[in-house]
Amino acid sequence: MSNGWFETVAEAQRRAKKRLPKSVYGALVAGSERGVTVGDNTAAFAELGFAPHVAGLSDKRDLSTTVMGQPVSLPVVISPTGVQAVHPEGEVAVARAAAARGTAMSLSSFASKAIEEVAAVNPQTFFQMYWVGSRDVLVQRMERARAAGAVGLIMTLDWSFSNGRDWGSPVIPEKLDLKAMARFAPEGVTRPKWLWQFAKTRKLPDLTTPNLTPPGGTAPTFFGAYGEWMGTPLPTWEDVAWLRAQWDGPFMLKGVMRVDDARRAVDAGVTAISVSNHGGNNLDGTPAPIRALPSIADAVGSDIEVLLDGGIRRGSDVVKAVALGAKAVLIGRAYLWGLAANGQAGVENVLDILRGGIDSAVLGLGKTSIHDLTRDDVVVPPGFERALGVPR
Repeated sequence: MSNGWFETVAEAQRRAKKRLPKSVYGALVAGSERGVTVGDNTAAFAELGFAPHVAGLSDKRDLSTTVMGQPVSLPVVISPTGVQAVHPEGEVAVARAAAARGTAMSLSSFASKAIEEVAAVNPQTFFQMYWVGSRDVLVQRMERARAAGAVGLIMTLDWSFSNGRDWGSPVIPEKLDLKAMARFAPEGVTRPKWLWQFAKTRKLPDLTTPNLTPPGGTAPTFFGAYGEWMGTPLPTWEDVAWLRAQWDGPFMLKGVMRVDDARRAVDAGVTAISVSNHGGNNLDGTPAPIRALPSIADAVGSDIEVLLDGGIRRGSDVVKAVALGAKAVLIGRAYLWGLAANGQAGVENVLDILRGGIDSAVLGLGKTSIHDLTRDDVVVPPGFERALGVPR
């Protein structure tokens, strides 16, 4: 259609692949090593079924909930992802789309747009941090986010710096200087629509990380920031508790896959966790989050908010996650493909697709609200779940 509308997330991905240079698209697909985990993230949802009703269904369904104190119109929140060179407006376009559809935005500290720009267009913005730099530096970044209007903090710790992909990793320059532009010119020429978007702004894709800018300094490049991250001593649970104490609002720990880690997160004082394996971009062989969710929700769901991040491609996936114990989900690749396919409107399109799928599944299950979903609504095959970190 001429307006760029698409009917599924899969179609958004197909359009993104056609529109983006090979290296940029490859960065979105990502994954690590053999790709076992990134594949299981989506395949696991297909193993789950529904137990629908046929009569007495509800004419009205309530899809709204709250996440980290923020009211949202559907149980879907934007997950933080790094430098978004798929579109000139990047995270600002995503934040506007989220606001237009009544949900919250999570901004990565490795994003290509500053927290001030993003929070200005979506007051429901969470700021995500990695353990990068000294404690003083971490507090400085946190205070900057607070001053900009961030309403919650997300700490992501599930990263082991694994690299190498059997299908090959995309070549991404540290910065777009003349040498890099000459090298990547053939890719850009074959994707004229993507190139024209940036040409109209008279700006090249920004490969810096403005949210990691030191006071009075300049924004480091993505790879410069990554190098600092690799060189920072790894955090302890005491460090997590310390960082949580510096932030007086909602605080999420992202990347939890084990029951024992979930319990330690509660002890550290966090208010929410995301059951996540970093989209399959980290330690390959880690199960899909939906497999680990039930045991974690059973263990800590009455103490903190439990969310899920990984593999969401349709509204029915969201419903399965909520039925198995998640309060809401975060999406990453799905909205990035929408952004690549059609900018802000593409992200709104993705959120509309998910909303429609959620509503359809809630209707078929005979519920009036997503809060009425239970595990009896989902068909879970034997051996599906992975209860990690549980004493045997």
